Amino acid sequence: MANRMTVHLDGAAIYDIVIENSYDQLGGEVARLGVNERKLCIVTDTNVAPLYLEEIQKQLSAVCRQVDAYIFHAGEAYKNLDTVRSLYEFLIEKKYDRGDMLAALGGGVVGDLCGFTAATYLRGVRFIQIPTTLLSQVDSSIGGKTGVDFDAYKNMVGAFHMPKLVYTCTSSLLTLPEEQFASGMGEIIKHGMIKDAQYYHWLRESSAGIRARDLDVCEQMILVSNQIKRDVVEKDPREQGDRALLNFGHTLGHAIEKLMNFELLHGQCVALGCLAASYLSASRGYISMDEVNMAVDMMAQFGLPTTIKGLPLQTEEIISATKNDKKMDSGVIKFILLHQVGAAYVDRTVTEAEMTACLSWLSGGTHEK
Repeated sequence: MANRMTVHLDGAAIYDIVIENSYDQLGGEVARLGVNERKLCIVTDTNVAPLYLEEIQKQLSAVCRQVDAYIFHAGEAYKNLDTVRSLYEFLIEKKYDRGDMLAALGGGVVGDLCGFTAATYLRGVRFIQIPTTLLSQVDSSIGGKTGVDFDAYKNMVGAFHMPKLVYTCTSSLLTLPEEQFASGMGEIIKHGMIKDAQYYHWLRESSAGIRARDLDVCEQMILVSNQIKRDVVEKDPREQGDRALLNFGHTLGHAIEKLMNFELLHGQCVALGCLAASYLSASRGYISMDEVNMAVDMMAQFGLPTTIKGLPLQTEEIISATKNDKKMDSGVIKFILLHQVGAAYVDRTVTEAEMTACLSWLSGGTHEK
């Protein structure tokens, strides 16, 4: 029995998130979108295509008039306007019109790029998300934020464009490399830290099953994470207020990600950013250092980095990189901090001295109390 939830905006149902343990129901879910006389282009990458493209094509060919596939090189380096241009050309050559649809089959890079193309091709066509990584299943596939990188500035060019369906197959977790699975855990732990302390502690208690990729445990984990993100997106679809809380760990995380030239995965950088923000929250007296150290232990338990020691990074360049982030607001760096675990807030008063102190702590390697 599938887990299903609906995302609403202004009281209207916009799309469903469906969580299944196989792709067997995908065709039926897409058929509900009225595509039997339409063309559908599956957008995927060179990592995912050998694993799932044939199965997805079979499912969708049964419910669409024509199914095409556009495959681009895997990796953040290809999440750019050059790839979008190539995809535009493919769609034009195949005579895709406004009634046709795109399908993002892959992780966050595929979803973001496919979504941005859908938002801008012919001023907007429909698209669906079929996320295959844990990170994309709990984060990037939900909420309609699309975009590509520009000259190493992450997601600097983008648009809000809601999908018509998110179809998550939990079995795809079994083919994920360990690093990719851990990367997804960075965002999942973040969800608990900002919105749900009970879920955060459940993750700790369920770590053995999660790390073993027990699909029943993972399905419950994905479901709650999706509910947290869904609830935030519904309240603030265009990031004018509450949705900014989802950026916990991203201010310094994005800076580290950029300076490392994307050699660290997104969730790994978010994990480092979450620890830095937790330390900042403790230094202001909101949470205890015991809680910070618990977060350090939790990140380590799930295979995430807990220190920037040994990385070729200078404190000054990390702080400088935060000032080029798209989350800047009137020249002020927005930080998300914790009043307590499970209760985050937006702060615009973090000083360079505070950032220097938390980066010094993060580079210590021992995280002493």
